[in-house]
Amino acid sequence: MTDAEWAGIRRGLRFGQVYEGTVVRVPRPGSIGIFVDIGLTVGGFVDALMLPYEGDDWPTEGTAMDFEIWWADDRQQIRLKPSDPRRLRHDFTDFVGRFRPDWPSLIGLPVPDPGPPAFGGPPPGSP
Repeated sequence: MTDAEWAGIRRGLRFGQVYEGTVVRVPRPGSIGIFVDIGLTVGGFVDALMLPYEGDDWPTEGTAMDFEIWWADDRQQIRLKPSDPRRLRHDFTDFVGRFRPDWPSLIGLPVPDPGPPAFGGPPPGSP
């Protein structure tokens, strides 16, 4: 996929937008995250920070469930979070309050073009 194609897909994404997805890969339960097919030409990923602490509580390969758009930047991957609170880290509300307090106000807004990479860190608003 070209950068222009990815930019076109990203422009159609909204924070909190829900996709039904299927977990396609769980490389190291409890440590990395899970890869999700949400039916787009670009993959989805749920970071371990979003998931329960115990890898045994993570969804397994083949699990179909709803996921929400959490972030998308210049990497050709959509960052997701599980919609089901039972599949989120147990302190998700506190986590959001500390690291992404603007999350509730972003829901429904378009995922912005990240622009050029910022020196020394991730784009503004990234988890």
